[in-house]
Amino acid sequence: MKKVIFKGAGVAIVTPMNDDFSVNYDKLGEIIDNQIANGTDAIVIAGTTGEASTFTDQEHVDVIRYAVEKTAGRVPVVAGAGSNDTSYAIWLSKEAAQAGADALLHVTPYYNKTSQMGLIRHFNAIADATDVPVILYNVPTRTGVNIKPDTYFELSKHPNIVATKEANSDIAAMIRTKALCGDELGFYSGNDDWIVPSLAVGGLGVISVLSNVMPRETHDICELFFKGDVAASAKLQTKLVGLIDALFIDVNPIPVKEAMNLMGMNVGPARMPLVELSDAHRAALKAQLEKAGLIK
Repeated sequence: MKKVIFKGAGVAIVTPMNDDFSVNYDKLGEIIDNQIANGTDAIVIAGTTGEASTFTDQEHVDVIRYAVEKTAGRVPVVAGAGSNDTSYAIWLSKEAAQAGADALLHVTPYYNKTSQMGLIRHFNAIADATDVPVILYNVPTRTGVNIKPDTYFELSKHPNIVATKEANSDIAAMIRTKALCGDELGFYSGNDDWIVPSLAVGGLGVISVLSNVMPRETHDICELFFKGDVAASAKLQTKLVGLIDALFIDVNPIPVKEAMNLMGMNVGPARMPLVELSDAHRAALKAQLEKAGLIK
């Protein structure tokens, strides 16, 4: 069986920004401490929700290093290091490894894309480059590339490829992949609205946007399931579905940063080309935050 990086809810953490759009490290530190205090099982830094696509090379490495130092071994740190350029992904993986990341998150190549054979070669080359475990990230709505079950099977043969963040919303494909890979590939839900279904077919947990605003509850959805109280887990998942939908009412992480700002967390704006919510979307988000008791 491959190494399990974490079980439960890993937060796909936002990157707080100052008014000039520079990284607000003091606020990031506060958020990391708050997440850990409220049961988050892993910090997933420099991912989509963290706006890593807007980072300079130096910012990307600095943000990872800061998260590792601030977390100080309390929970694992998973560092986003993906790229559509294999050589750059290898370079960034080595930098993240040197910064102390416990695992690397690697998205499928976007824009230029590739074939299934290209995915196998791309991810194997990355996994060969360091000793840090690799979590794949399959999100075809953003990248235009989907990892198929047979491809997952081939990738699971690499000793350093340990899991995937699956966000293609295809439970049938996940079941087929699980049947092929067994314990050689772990699964994390990449979607907050199907945490329980993914756990039901053998998932290890979720890499979550929801955790930014409700870390304890997201952790509890997983923990209740693992303890055998599936009904309570499903009830909590169902209770939060309106808020989950609202957090994706616009392009992630626009809504979740707005939600955190409304909650008084002061995480600042998203970097362009992402812009603020429309008035209608803000009102809908605010209504769900009020319903969840997060604001008055």
